[in-house]
Amino acid sequence: MAGSTELLKRFEALHPSEIDLSLERMMRVLTDLGSPQSRLPPTVHIAGTNGKGSTLAFMRAILEASGRRVHAYTSPHLVRFHERIRLAGDLIGEEALCAVLEATLEANDNAPLTFFEGTTAAALLAFSRHPADVLLLETGLGGRFDSTNVIDRPRLTVITPISFDHQEFLGETLSSIAGEKAGIFKRGVPAVIAPQPDEAMTVLERQARKVGAPVFLHGQHWQARAEHGRLVIEHEEGLEDLPLPRLPGAHQVINAGTAVAALVLAGGFSLEPQAIASGLRGAQWPARLQCLPSGLVRAIAGRELPHEVWLDGGHNPSAGEALATMMQSLTEKDPRPLWLITAMLRNKDAAGFLSPLSGLAEGLVPLSIEGAQTHDPDQLAGIGRSQGLNVLRASTLASALASIPVEHPSRILICGSLYLAGEALASQPPT
Repeated sequence: MAGSTELLKRFEALHPSEIDLSLERMMRVLTDLGSPQSRLPPTVHIAGTNGKGSTLAFMRAILEASGRRVHAYTSPHLVRFHERIRLAGDLIGEEALCAVLEATLEANDNAPLTFFEGTTAAALLAFSRHPADVLLLETGLGGRFDSTNVIDRPRLTVITPISFDHQEFLGETLSSIAGEKAGIFKRGVPAVIAPQPDEAMTVLERQARKVGAPVFLHGQHWQARAEHGRLVIEHEEGLEDLPLPRLPGAHQVINAGTAVAALVLAGGFSLEPQAIASGLRGAQWPARLQCLPSGLVRAIAGRELPHEVWLDGGHNPSAGEALATMMQSLTEKDPRPLWLITAMLRNKDAAGFLSPLSGLAEGLVPLSIEGAQTHDPDQLAGIGRSQGLNVLRASTLASALASIPVEHPSRILICGSLYLAGEALASQPPT
């Protein structure tokens, strides 16, 4: 029996493009698999630009704290493909993954199919084969033509904050991007909408009402804020006074609030306050403002370093703004020089991402990533210099860490790409 690595490579060869937004191929292969999308647990479908994964992580932690068995589908993965598929709380095992990959390849019979379409079909097959109480389903990059948009009647849909990303596929304006994300709305299915730019909120509200989806808007039907060291969520049925989420950053207050509002206000889940509190305190989502332990930093660099190292996979201007807010907060509590170690995919707005951080950082170490179409480090260096950053040169993540002066312990932010984040986490020493 072939291993998952070999099987995944076979999916990569089925279509000349990595992204080709359409549901025709997806529906064909699902039909040939016996329509597993019709045999799923109650499904929460999540779209948006920023915060999808974190919002899902909060939902999963809350639901699991309430005793429910939760399937989850996220992308991309950081280190191993298995991270994308959770079956009743556990990462899918190698045997189960190979079984659904092989079944999907056989059903597809070498017809054109993108990697994301094929692996999403395999994930849905896996979810249909294992019992659970809830499925949390994250879109890839869009909504309307996203490969996950094959559930006729989910329990709930959620839109996290929308910003500019993937404009080549979703459109050049926030209105057009919001219109694509709104494609997950279904008649009669509640839609929870997180804080949005006015342009996006207008489109989302209009589209929800157009298809007949009951809508729960932030700022109108609910709102979330940090207050006196607590997470306060106000909604039409009352007020939730909860602990602040474990994941750091002001944006995680919004993500946590969205998760709670979705489950309690719109989803109709019966949840005890202690389960909600436990989920908020226990949620984990790697490479989202993650402070790396010294053992992992040592494993990456090959030696002890005096620096505080943070990791984040955000890669668009809104993510840069959120990171800048967090770095500023850390600087106010513990002033240190800030250095950025950055690699970014070629289709990302590097200048827009770095701009909010450039006023805080002392310097930049640009990198490329083997096997990924990233910005040339010389180009990133030029952007950094134009924004007033000192630039150091390195060829690997280990040498980048080693290049930052040790005379004054610094704060280092490894950022700009989930590929780079995955490379860092792949060095995790065994426990």
